[in-house]
Amino acid sequence: MKLPSNSFAMRLSLAIALACACGLVQAQDASALNVDEESQSEAMIGTSGKLLLTGGVTQIEGSAGGGLTPWAVIGGYGTRDQIGGNAYYTNVSVDDYGLQSYGVLAGLFDRVELSLSRQSFDTKQVGEALGLGRGFTVRQDTYGVKVKLFGDVVLEQDSWLPQVSIGAQHKRNAEGAVLAAIGARDDNGTDFYISATKLYLAQGLLLNGTVRFTQANQFGILGFGGDKHDGRKAQLELSAAYLLSRNLVFGVEYRTKPDNLSIATEDTAFALFVAWAPLKKVSLTVDYADLGPILLRVHQRGLYPSLQFGFWSPLHATTTP
Repeated sequence: MKLPSNSFAMRLSLAIALACACGLVQAQDASALNVDEESQSEAMIGTSGKLLLTGGVTQIEGSAGGGLTPWAVIGGYGTRDQIGGNAYYTNVSVDDYGLQSYGVLAGLFDRVELSLSRQSFDTKQVGEALGLGRGFTVRQDTYGVKVKLFGDVVLEQDSWLPQVSIGAQHKRNAEGAVLAAIGARDDNGTDFYISATKLYLAQGLLLNGTVRFTQANQFGILGFGGDKHDGRKAQLELSAAYLLSRNLVFGVEYRTKPDNLSIATEDTAFALFVAWAPLKKVSLTVDYADLGPILLRVHQRGLYPSLQFGFWSPLHATTTP
């Protein structure tokens, strides 16, 4: 299914317009976080009011979440009066392949997230077996947008409602001729998703569920659609994370993927991760992932570390009386 060239720009504009139209920002409940007037003033002069790790880390396609799946949280430590952002680098090394992912995101007033990332997939010896050359690298750019619809993952501890966001990831793969040779229908495509995230602060437990509508093969690395299936299918992504201390989190993730190509059977991906944030501006995540079979090779498992740097900036440099 080939999208019109301007469809992503139109969806991005609509998403931002939606954020502006429905963006009634809920008032902060200072008592829920024991935030006094002094700490609120600090947030206005450049200190983030968010708790450590509540903005998530950066997932493999550049959105805020876990390692494999986006969450409903808006990335960065910016509050509703601030712009926040992250830059990240991830290096995935499984049995027969390597993947580097790096990029940036901006969180606007804890309502809208915009992201840009690149994935570089190293085929190593498999590339030689396919006649592409040892170490042939597939490159893909991913443009993301996420809009928070309602809820607050931290402040609404007295409500059963989760924070809910919708998002899109538009992916453009640079290797159209190679993808066509393995049966992919297109070299670009757009995933749409809805995520719900609930944090039980007293118990130190975070739960997330995401439904993604996608036709991407191996996250888009092997193109979009195929000889077996072409259109988008709903896929389930789940995460659970437990706060071991205020700056250390252990979690598990599960992500289903469509199986579109006869030459490259796909299966569910799993990951265990530990995220450590010694500072708000720095976090390190280490995952152990089983990505399932990838293009002629089965049981692709391995470690991948991810380093993230964050920033935030106040909307105003002075406090209100």
